[in-house]
Amino acid sequence: QVQLVESGGGLVQAGDSLRLSCAASGRRFSSYAMGWFRQAPGKERAFVATISGSGGSTSYADSVKGRFTISRDNAKNTVYLQMNSLKPEDTAVYYCAARWLATGYNVHEYSYWGQGTQVTVSS
Repeated sequence: QVQLVESGGGLVQAGDSLRLSCAASGRRFSSYAMGWFRQAPGKERAFVATISGSGGSTSYADSVKGRFTISRDNAKNTVYLQMNSLKPEDTAVYYCAARWLATGYNVHEYSYWGQGTQVTVSS
């Protein structure tokens, strides 16, 4: 069982940066691939980024590539999402999720989810 708690969301202006954190409880954190997803009002939850258990492999949605960076600190059981050059279209609730062993790009591939943190980017 893994419990996830996101933090770091807020209201920022276009061009600003934010760093989201996701603290995990439970054992064997390094055995879980982690993902970040986001859900804008009226839209389905969408993939943002994923990272392997070791942190050696990452992948991003095209919409955030070059602006967002996913990382993890297995000693702290925490995964991060550094978001730079934020745009109004990045406004959404951001969720972290955990998947046993393998990275994934789809919501249904992840077994554990946090409660989400709101990110609002004003123009």
